[in-house]
Amino acid sequence: MNFNVGVIKGDGIGPEIVTEAMKVLDKVAEKFGHVFSYEQLLMGGASIDVHGIPLTDETIAKAKASDAVLMGSIGGNTSTSPWYKLEPSKRPEAGLLKIRKELNLFANLRPAYLYEELKGACPLREDIIGDGFDMMIMRELTGGLYFGERSTGMENGVMTAHDNLTYTEEEIRRIAIRGFDIARKRRKKVTSVDKANVLDSSRLWRKVVEEVAKDYPDVSYEHMLVDNCAMQLVRDPKQFDVILTENMFGDILSDEAAMVTGSLGMLSSASLNETKFGLYEPSHGSAPDIAGQDIANPIATILSAAMMLRFSFDLDEEADAVEAAVKQVLKEGYRTADIDSEGMTRVGCSQMGDLIAERI
Repeated sequence: MNFNVGVIKGDGIGPEIVTEAMKVLDKVAEKFGHVFSYEQLLMGGASIDVHGIPLTDETIAKAKASDAVLMGSIGGNTSTSPWYKLEPSKRPEAGLLKIRKELNLFANLRPAYLYEELKGACPLREDIIGDGFDMMIMRELTGGLYFGERSTGMENGVMTAHDNLTYTEEEIRRIAIRGFDIARKRRKKVTSVDKANVLDSSRLWRKVVEEVAKDYPDVSYEHMLVDNCAMQLVRDPKQFDVILTENMFGDILSDEAAMVTGSLGMLSSASLNETKFGLYEPSHGSAPDIAGQDIANPIATILSAAMMLRFSFDLDEEADAVEAAVKQVLKEGYRTADIDSEGMTRVGCSQMGDLIAERI
């Protein structure tokens, strides 16, 4: 089968880690008889350097024409990069928010899985870890506080800022349906996270989730306040299957869940619209301080490519092969610097990509 993949290598370590994911995809294509055609696209700081803006209409059009988009990390050092001397609408992250909106990528899937081989990197006590944990955070991605109207100005002689948090019933319903659908394929449990004791938007969220739950009698569900969820993630992470939540809460909780696994460098991410199209990227940032040193961990990006195979291309066997190759390399004791420990073999970004590709 032939697939057209838009590739946004991005900033910082982005070009390095995406290169390794493409290496693995090429190995999949060779073994399973597929063809992946890549279209290089610019976004973020890389686009600012060339076009003066973080996202062009041309990039949006080419992304829409792709079967899926594989992306690295966007942004730079906020204290030293000239990109952050620009107004907020022209900074690298503005491109990320815009492409999510333009491509209607409303459903963000962030798995948080603790590999047996990396239990030692988990910051939690062994009695809390137990047999490990495997959760999926379903984050609504195109609504809420990040996309609400905002302003800063003088009011009654005082500098005042406004950020509006808005959700419609339909925005909540479609992410809830996606969350319950995913749960039905997993362990059939949804934890809907909100702040319904304070926020009107959360009270609407809870109401709509309860309506959607009626269509999934085989899936159990519960409501949990976001502050309690933040505590429960470190007290007993294995209680969670699918965590369903709004944009800002999901942003924070998914990073917390990532660190509980031991390293952001291990966690993939998929952002989907209402079709098979998706944008796939690692959960971590651009890490400009280690860019170009061949020490970044490419596994999150490689696993994001596996999610692309599974969710956009319906290539489950191929996705399984990539995930199995990652597990095998870890089992053999190979580690990048961020997950290294005594007795392991430290390798660089490129070599890690080679090792995983060889085991496809």
